[in-house]
Amino acid sequence: MSLDVSLYSVEKKTVMCYSCMHEHEEQELLYDSNITHNLNEMADKAGIYKALWRPEEIGAKYAKDIIEIVEKGLADLKARPEYFEQFNSPNGWGMYHHFVPFVEDYLNACKEYPDAEIHISR
Repeated sequence: MSLDVSLYSVEKKTVMCYSCMHEHEEQELLYDSNITHNLNEMADKAGIYKALWRPEEIGAKYAKDIIEIVEKGLADLKARPEYFEQFNSPNGWGMYHHFVPFVEDYLNACKEYPDAEIHISR
């Protein structure tokens, strides 16, 4: 199982659907990434679980709503690698050295597209 995070433009654009041959209004995908659920405990210990996995529970709809939370969590992850490595998945699927770049990348996308809508699939 995994967490899929996506950022979509608020504005919609008209695109042609070649399956049905009609035009549809769609949001533009601005960012998309995926990480294993095995990292949810590490995320929780860093204070970023809800921002990443369940933003709707903290009232976050847009990328700008989670930037500050994710910045703090990322700083904590980087400051205490030994602590967070204890939450590495025993099967190797969900490791600190994979999670930090994922969080950095997602944070950068949130900063680049602060008004984008957050879409989560778990």
